[in-house]
Amino acid sequence: MKLTTVQMAEFVASGVLCLEGVVPDAMNAAFLSRVQTPVGDEPLGLDAVYRRLFDAEVLPTLSPGVDFFEGFKGIEPLQSIFSLAAVQGAIHSLVGLKPKFDHHFLHLSLGKNPLSPKVRSRAAQHTHQDSTIDPRRAFDIQLFYFPQTVTATMGGTRYVPGSHLRVVSESAIARYQNVKGQQHVVCPAGSIYLFHMGIWHGAGLNRSETNRYLYKVRLAPSQPQVRLWDTKDLDCSGDNQRPIFWIDPKRSDPVAEAMMRLEPWYEGDTGRLELINRLKLWRYLTGSQDVDIDYWLTRVENDW
Repeated sequence: MKLTTVQMAEFVASGVLCLEGVVPDAMNAAFLSRVQTPVGDEPLGLDAVYRRLFDAEVLPTLSPGVDFFEGFKGIEPLQSIFSLAAVQGAIHSLVGLKPKFDHHFLHLSLGKNPLSPKVRSRAAQHTHQDSTIDPRRAFDIQLFYFPQTVTATMGGTRYVPGSHLRVVSESAIARYQNVKGQQHVVCPAGSIYLFHMGIWHGAGLNRSETNRYLYKVRLAPSQPQVRLWDTKDLDCSGDNQRPIFWIDPKRSDPVAEAMMRLEPWYEGDTGRLELINRLKLWRYLTGSQDVDIDYWLTRVENDW
C-alpha cells in the first residue's frame, strides 16, 4: 500500500504524514504492557523510571546501520506493527525497501501523580530541529508511534508544519515556544506520524494524570529516493505551469495545490524560498530536473 503522488507532494510540503489509528488495539495493548509493567504505579522520578526501562530491556539493542526490517525480526509486537500494509507502504515510499536503522528511543512524559505531586519531573521540551549536522538533499524519516490515545491535556508532540527545509542550528529556535500554525499531536491509539528529519518539534507538557508514551525510530534510505511511491498518478510535464497571481479558476492540479500551500508562519516574500526548497526536493524525488510548478525554478535558471 504505497503512497500516492498527492500524498508524497503533501509530505514534501509539510514534512509530515499521519496514519491515524492504523495499529490494531491488540498490538497497542501488547506494546503498552511491555513498557508499562516495569514502571508500575510507584511515584518515581523520570531518571528512576528510565533505569527500570533500560534494566527490563523493553527495547531491543540494535546498532546503527543495520537493515531496519531484518533488525526487528522476531521482536514483537514491533515486527507486526512495522509489517502492517499501510506502515510498510509508507516506509517503502519514503526511504525504500531496505531502509537503515539509525536509532530509537522510548520517550516518556510523566503525568501528574496526585499522591506525590512533587516527586516526578515534568516539563515541556524546547522546540528544536534534529538534523543540523545533515545537509543532504536525501532525508531520513522519524517514525513516531503513539500506542495510546493522546488527548490535548496529555501534551502530544508539538511540531511546525513546513519547517523541515529551513535548516537551523538545532536549539537556536528553543525560545520559540509558540509558532503560528504549529500543531500538537492529538490522536487515537495506534497512530503513527512520519516526520521528515528536519521538522521543528518538541514534547508538550503532560498536564494529565496519565503517563504518555511515544516510541520513536529513525530510518535512513539505502538507495536513491527516486520514484519509490506508487507513481501511476505522477505527471512531470502536465498541469504544473499554472497562471499565477491572476489565476485561471478553471484549472486544478491537486499536486500543485499541495506543494504550493503556504504555512501560516511563512513571511510574505521570503516565504517563497520555502516553495523553492520544496521544488528542489521534488526534483530529487521525481528524478526530473525539469519538473516545476508555477515557474518558480524555471524563472531563475536562464543564466547562460
